[in-house]
Amino acid sequence: MTHKMTEQQPLADSLGISDEALAEISLILEAQRCFRLNIYKSKCMKRRIAIRMRSCHCHDAASYCRLLRESDVELDLLLKTLTIHVSQFFRNPSMFEKLRTLILPSLFRMADAGQRQLRFASFGCAGGEEPYSLAIILQEYFPQQLMETPVEINAYDIDTDILQTAHRGEYSEDRLKDLPDSSRELFFVSHGPHMQLSAEIRKMVTFYRHNILDAATYAPCELALCRNTLIYFARPEQEKILCGIAHILPLDGILILGKSETLVGEARQFFATVCPIERIYRRI
Repeated sequence: MTHKMTEQQPLADSLGISDEALAEISLILEAQRCFRLNIYKSKCMKRRIAIRMRSCHCHDAASYCRLLRESDVELDLLLKTLTIHVSQFFRNPSMFEKLRTLILPSLFRMADAGQRQLRFASFGCAGGEEPYSLAIILQEYFPQQLMETPVEINAYDIDTDILQTAHRGEYSEDRLKDLPDSSRELFFVSHGPHMQLSAEIRKMVTFYRHNILDAATYAPCELALCRNTLIYFARPEQEKILCGIAHILPLDGILILGKSETLVGEARQFFATVCPIERIYRRI
């Protein structure tokens, strides 16, 4: 990871993406696509803009800004580059093992005590690999509990195109490299160059286009997966997202962050740590 970052940063610098240029690109995106660039970390955004500039053979920010004003196609390509979140099935397998052995059993016990359904949410779900991984675990290891307790899985992302990919449930082999063999045999079939996820799993997840900054308005849930999404945002927005998730979680509800993420600011007061290694927290 460190090596990759040191290679990409000079690319942004060499193409002349100054803070002023970033602000101009932000104004164009907000005016044309209602997308607020300034809520994201500037270094990350500069690297991704540099990728598009190189693809378009633009050697300075001024020429790229002119292109953005003239080309709706490039505007959409840039927006897709800025918001893309690469994922895979069972990313960070140790977290999913902890989810299977500790968190899900406790949530089902919670449901039994209250005689109610369970609602799970995946924030920044990208192509659906994370919520589908959760659905696979439920189907493979908790079939009896599913018969007794209704479970609803909602998945959210801001990118319409990637949500359509998630609906289809077709994935290249590289997205399945951490998938257990038993799960592959049970829930996937070859479909041309891709692997097709079974309808049984796909129907367990409902996808929504939503802005994660509006997390406080999402449907209530007992489990919130928000992994490897906060890292793209500046600290004030991270705090807003976390407080929003706290708002929709009940007492003893569970929040799981990515390995490089943590609670910040006011959000700390709403959670107790369950597993610091896997970034698992309990609503208090």
